[in-house]
Amino acid sequence: MNGKVRQGDGRLARPARLIFGRNELRRPCDRIEGTLLLAVSAAFLTVLALAALLAGHIYNSQRAAAACLRPTVAILSEPGPVAANAFNPTAQVQAQATWRLADGAKRSGLLTASTAPAIDDARAGSTVPVWLNRSGDPQPPPPAQDEIVANALTAGTVLSTGAGALLAFCCWLARRALDRHRLARWERAWAATGPRWTSRY
Repeated sequence: MNGKVRQGDGRLARPARLIFGRNELRRPCDRIEGTLLLAVSAAFLTVLALAALLAGHIYNSQRAAAACLRPTVAILSEPGPVAANAFNPTAQVQAQATWRLADGAKRSGLLTASTAPAIDDARAGSTVPVWLNRSGDPQPPPPAQDEIVANALTAGTVLSTGAGALLAFCCWLARRALDRHRLARWERAWAATGPRWTSRY
C-alpha cells in the first residue's frame, strides 16, 4: 500500500518537478512553457466556473422576472394590426384595449405586437392574452422554462468557448515564440560547435 501511495504522490508532483525540479537538460524556456501550460489550465478552469455562475445567474434572474408577471386577458377596443403589413412604415402597429388588474380595477391602454403577439389580425372586441407587471402594465410574454434553460446554457457555452479559444490562441503564440527562441539558441550552439565536429572529417 505504501508503494501505491508513493506512486500516486509522484504523479501528483510531476508538474511541479517539470517546473521547479533540478535537471541540467531542462532549459529556462522549458520551465516557462510548463508554467504557461499550468497557468492556462488554471485560467480555463476559472473560466468554466465563471461560465457556470453566469448561467446560474441568468437562469435565476429570468425565473424571478417571469414570477413577477401575472397572466390575464385584454379586450381589444379596435382591430389589431395586420401582420401582412408589418414591413409597411405607415401600417398600424398597436391597438387600444382594456384589461383588469389583480384587484379588479379596469385599465385601458395600447397593446403592441411585443406585449401582446396575439393582436395581429385580431378583430375589435376579441380577447387576447397579456402579461402584467406589478404596476398593471403589459409586458412581453416571459420565456418558457425550456427557453430559460437554453438561454442560460447558451450564455455559459459562449463565454467558455470564447475564453477557451482566446486562451488557446495566446498559448499558441507563446509557444511559437518559445520555439523560435529554442531554434535561435540551437543555431548559435551549432554555429559554435558544428565547425569543430565537421573539421574532423
